[in-house]
Amino acid sequence: MNPESVDVTAGLGGFLAFFLLAVALYFLMRNMNVRLRRMAYREEQEAKAAGASSPDDPPDSAGPKGGHRDGPDLG
Repeated sequence: MNPESVDVTAGLGGFLAFFLLAVALYFLMRNMNVRLRRMAYREEQEAKAAGASSPDDPPDSAGPKGGHRDGPDLG
């Protein structure tokens, strides 16, 4: 038996394991994305509710808002 002529592959089991991991990752990322969007929406709603209830707060145009859209206007 010549050891150089033997091919070692992952086979069907390796493919199925990798495929199931990829499917699980897809569903986990999808679930995380939904939860992050929901959390951001709730924070916006809480900020609006807090802004409407306290008139002593400065107006929105008084300074930078710390958000993911802040930065230089390139467009």
